[in-house]
Amino acid sequence: MSYVSGGLIQAADYNGFVQNNAGANINSIWGVGSGSLGYGQTTTLPTVSSSATITAAQWASLVNLINTVSNQTGAGISTLTPPVAGNVISVISALNSDLTILTADAGNATNQGTQFTGWTGTTDKSSATGSGNSPWTITFTHTISWASTDAARYFFNAGGLIKIQFSKTSTGTDADPDWNTFINSVCGTLYVSGGATTQTIASTAYTGVTTIGGTGTPSTLVTNAGWYNLTTSQELVYQQFSPTAPYTGDYVAVSAQKDGTGTELILTTVWYSAGDPDPGADASISGGTDTTGISFGTAPATVVTYTPPSNTYLSQSPWGTPTVTASIS
Repeated sequence: MSYVSGGLIQAADYNGFVQNNAGANINSIWGVGSGSLGYGQTTTLPTVSSSATITAAQWASLVNLINTVSNQTGAGISTLTPPVAGNVISVISALNSDLTILTADAGNATNQGTQFTGWTGTTDKSSATGSGNSPWTITFTHTISWASTDAARYFFNAGGLIKIQFSKTSTGTDADPDWNTFINSVCGTLYVSGGATTQTIASTAYTGVTTIGGTGTPSTLVTNAGWYNLTTSQELVYQQFSPTAPYTGDYVAVSAQKDGTGTELILTTVWYSAGDPDPGADASISGGTDTTGISFGTAPATVVTYTPPSNTYLSQSPWGTPTVTASIS
């Protein structure tokens, strides 16, 4: 290639930076891409014919789009100044390495969108659970659905996150105070990201399944089980046991899987009580008031919402508006 200082910028050079250089071109990040690359933006750059002369406007479009992706990801690359028509177009020596860096950091996002709160279905248990000192289980199921496999890809590639929260404040039984502390203080908040690589989103690192907050240490935390690592088989990705006797057999567990079409993420959350060994004890927990959106009631609840990618630097939202449906058993 002639892309050296003092040489002419040929069509092949330009087309490589735009689309043809494997692992170092802007369209694979900005456009459809494949796998964990691609934001789904339709305003990609066209290539030029092999005999064309590269204009200042074309070179400026390339530089401007690189700068936009740099702002989107927060990647540390060179300061690129677009040329002005009538001036000599100078070689940018770091361009290939900058595009390599942007490709590696494409899953990062400096900003986030606004949290979605419009889930449908039942996400809390308003009636009491358990009887006497016997074991009991509550199972929460949440399904996040996208319009297509590409819509799901764009969501995670551009910095979208699934958020899993637990809540319970109801009182009235012997076990209620312990479960309230366990749920609200020991268990943290879980996030599911793309997981193909570590993604730094709004200054926080996410590794696929990430827990933030909570005083407990999960017995299971599969940090690489993000969207790109999940299969159609249910996988246990998080389990936290209660640290308080006599309830150390109690736990909260989250399993995750994709559906067969690759357009749904299915999360199954189990609250389990092993009961109480004392024959006269009461291991049951109270119900309570319902949760609405992200406003928690007092009842045992597992709420799944999401934060979509930000449109600060992306001009379109090809991930659409995913839906969240909830059920309980």
